[in-house]
Amino acid sequence: MRKLRAGIVGGGQGAFIGAVHRIAAELDNEARVVAGAMSSDPEKAKASAEAWHLDRSYDSYETMAAEEAKMEDGIDFVIVATPNNLHLPVAGAFLNAGIHVVCDKPLASSLADAQELGEIVAGSGRLFALTHTYSGYPMVREARDFVASGRLGDLRKVQVEYNQDWLMEPLERQGNKQAEWRTDPARSGISCCVGDIGTHAKHLVEFVTGRKVQAVCAELTSFVEGRQLDDDASMLLRLEGGARGTLVCSQIACGEENGLNIRLYGSKAGIEWHQMEPNTLQVKPAGKGWERFRTGAGYLGEAAARAARTPAGHPEGYLEAFANIYRDFMADVRRVAAGEAALCDYPGIEDGIRGMRFVQAAVESSGNGASWVEI
Repeated sequence: MRKLRAGIVGGGQGAFIGAVHRIAAELDNEARVVAGAMSSDPEKAKASAEAWHLDRSYDSYETMAAEEAKMEDGIDFVIVATPNNLHLPVAGAFLNAGIHVVCDKPLASSLADAQELGEIVAGSGRLFALTHTYSGYPMVREARDFVASGRLGDLRKVQVEYNQDWLMEPLERQGNKQAEWRTDPARSGISCCVGDIGTHAKHLVEFVTGRKVQAVCAELTSFVEGRQLDDDASMLLRLEGGARGTLVCSQIACGEENGLNIRLYGSKAGIEWHQMEPNTLQVKPAGKGWERFRTGAGYLGEAAARAARTPAGHPEGYLEAFANIYRDFMADVRRVAAGEAALCDYPGIEDGIRGMRFVQAAVESSGNGASWVEI
């Protein structure tokens, strides 16, 4: 067996997420990033590729897709780490060239683009993964098993929040590249905060509970003067099976770093998980003392055990969770190459399309005075 060969589009100098993708893809020594079209600026693309010691650098993703598809030692999959508006054309070019794709979230800048990409994926026969990273944490997978096993009882209430403060000031007008594209409707789409982090919160709810969010009642706000897209949102949720929930996401919450938290309440127990304390799952059984489940412990289920890399007591965090998405995806790349069926045990194209339906529903609801909108 050889290492898989990966390519990357976007993620060049000045980007945050490109390096994260690379670390995650290479963490388990299953792959190496060998090629890239890392910027639309040829000089910046070349300098970024040299900094990463890539074997091959391209001035455009179109050229990269065409050339890599011809090579005997071409890439096995590509990483799409561009602004949202480029996800469809970039992913589409590689899928149509017969190359598997890992794409950053949200899936696209609009629902129409997301659905078009879904059609391309279906017609290509290639694998597609979407990096909803937080589903890769061991204790998130333990929480999913806890719910699925019936230990929670009948799901009644969900509370999820994702709060940051990094957009408290108009950084998009101060030369911050990440703020510039996320607050630009032409590149980000119809939402900033909901599309960027609200989709993570919504995916976490559906991943852990196994229930789809059916409708939202949302209020989106732009608190920073002159900002074109939302930087804060508050929502009520209706889930399959009758459960109700709340979803709060904000990028202007003063003092918050990356506060992604979820609480579930059932007829038998409650559970909660906090991304900034990721090794702990709090379990609150009815009429009994609270319990703390910990990453790496021998009493955890198979999914949580498989997602952990270090002995109990050693912190595992964002990079390891990100790498779990890649590990599951790359195992499927090997299965498909061997003529076997893919397991697809990672977020994929349908998760992405549902995420864009959620964003559109939230924006529509807010625009209609926080009315209920079906997803």
